[in-house]
Amino acid sequence: MATKTLFVFLITLTFGLLAGSAEAQSLSVGFYTKTCPSAEAIVFEEVSKILDLVPSLAAPLLRMHFHDCFVRGCDGSVLLNSTNGNVAEKDARPNLSLRGYGVIDRVKAKLEEACPGIVSCADVLALVARDAVVLSKGPFWPVPTGRRDGLVSLANETRQLPPPTSNITTLISMFGSKGLSVKDLVVLSGAHTIGISHCTSFNDRLYNFTGKANLADVDPTLDKEYLAKLRTICKPNDNITFVEMDPGSFRTFDTSYYKEVSKRRGVFHSDEALLKHPLTKAYVLSHAGASEAEFFQDFGNSMINMGNVGVLTGSAGEIRKKCYAIN
Repeated sequence: MATKTLFVFLITLTFGLLAGSAEAQSLSVGFYTKTCPSAEAIVFEEVSKILDLVPSLAAPLLRMHFHDCFVRGCDGSVLLNSTNGNVAEKDARPNLSLRGYGVIDRVKAKLEEACPGIVSCADVLALVARDAVVLSKGPFWPVPTGRRDGLVSLANETRQLPPPTSNITTLISMFGSKGLSVKDLVVLSGAHTIGISHCTSFNDRLYNFTGKANLADVDPTLDKEYLAKLRTICKPNDNITFVEMDPGSFRTFDTSYYKEVSKRRGVFHSDEALLKHPLTKAYVLSHAGASEAEFFQDFGNSMINMGNVGVLTGSAGEIRKKCYAIN
């Protein structure tokens, strides 16, 4: 109850300071103040109820917003179902492990009851992601809203999503193509502090790393003790088992992810890659032993930056009635 009360206070204070007009042609905090004043409270209440029952959904809901924004911008295209003649993003290989579509549908239905045709699915994704972080004991940040929903979703465009096998050069390039900085890259990677990963996403680090087909052929950058532990969990060609990305703290949003990466215990190639660039390495090492306040502030700022990628506003796109289909 205390968390919900604090959230309502933060929303009210933020709206009072930064409220924008519903006629604005760009994103603004408090965009729905006049047209659907209870929108953010409705989203938070529904997400709270769901995560009370299934706390493991917090990370997938955050990830879904990321996957949306990196393809066509933050336009809700990841939510659209495939149709005859078109395979949508959600059915592309990088998105087959996404979960939480039902949560978005439930939240949208509640918003449609209160304010029909007002709140976009793209904004629902952004607000749900923020609330999932807050409810995982992470930071609150004011989410600029006013996004409209896209009309196109193409599976082959998911190639824009950075794979977990990416090296630092690829990561910087892919984030840069979305207008995101090197700092945004390392900060947003901190989202791996919550959630799980299937063994298939990193098994090549544990077995047959260079194709020699012997048990000693492993990724030499991975901490040996951690590697041995992972091999007791993940077997060759294992596509079922999963591990915690931030062992012992995978449901709490904190800086322990950076502690693990600094010890070379990040599960993905892309985690290890953060130690290959002077700025990202410095950030990892600094936050491995620092308080959470700076990271929390940085994370909110970087989420706002990501949430601005390729948005549709004004008369572009539409406000979907159902998030899985265009009107």
